[in-house]
Amino acid sequence: MPDMPWSLTRAVAIGLCCVALGACSMGRIVARSSLPILESGNVAMNRETDLDLARAAIPANLKLIEGLIQELPGNADLRLQAAQGFYGYAYGFVEDEDSRRASGLYRRGWEHARRALQASGFRGELTALSTEEIGKQLGELGRGAVPALFWTASCWAKWIDMNRNDPARLADMGKAAALMERVLALDENYYHGGAHLFFGVYYGARPPMLGGDFVRSAEHFEKARAVDRGRLLIVDMLRAEYLARQQLDRKQFHERLVAVVNAPPDIYPEMALVNAIAQQKARKLLAKEEEWF
Repeated sequence: MPDMPWSLTRAVAIGLCCVALGACSMGRIVARSSLPILESGNVAMNRETDLDLARAAIPANLKLIEGLIQELPGNADLRLQAAQGFYGYAYGFVEDEDSRRASGLYRRGWEHARRALQASGFRGELTALSTEEIGKQLGELGRGAVPALFWTASCWAKWIDMNRNDPARLADMGKAAALMERVLALDENYYHGGAHLFFGVYYGARPPMLGGDFVRSAEHFEKARAVDRGRLLIVDMLRAEYLARQQLDRKQFHERLVAVVNAPPDIYPEMALVNAIAQQKARKLLAKEEEWF
């Protein structure tokens, strides 16, 4: 085949570049236009009461979000949706059955969340920085960084919790707590008082000799409970699981979990899925009452 004239070669090359650029631009346009649909999907998922349906649907949603991230890797909102999704799926449907897989899912959520945190202005690798260096940067972050701080700390802490036998991981728990302390300072009511719930578990899960503080734990659980006026059942479920159990308070353990199990399904329609997960976990905890007490 004879060589094409240089001018024709250039024209073909330019044409191919235009097609590629057009496809790239179109992918990004589609990705951006999908963001409102994702938000609506999150609202619908939060209202879901059928745990089997939610369990089957969430993985496809997560892969859709990660597909959109391929088009918009710098989009912090997508990163945070991925982090929240991986956290919720791991906690609600995987952790009790397969801790190793849950660890991987929490790690994936953390990777997305920390990218969003970097987009908020945080510099450097979290695991390489000292707690003091992290604290200096946290003081520079404002209210706009709260979602990234919250989901980074949440996924990081759960990943650490899934790897308790790894000293390198446990050493980072104080750093995750530092991020969540900044959330408390900036917006203590963010995500249904999630920072208070974090510290309710953080101080309640350990005996005082190992850094636990039952008084502070109870205070944080009460503040978390007040945000949604007791309608978010996971607050009482976690208080029973961590604080009441650590205190060897069988009466409180039993009464709180029974109240969670017996709560009406429509107590908080906007958070029906989280409440259904809390009720399922409460039943499992009650089944262990004789063994633990």
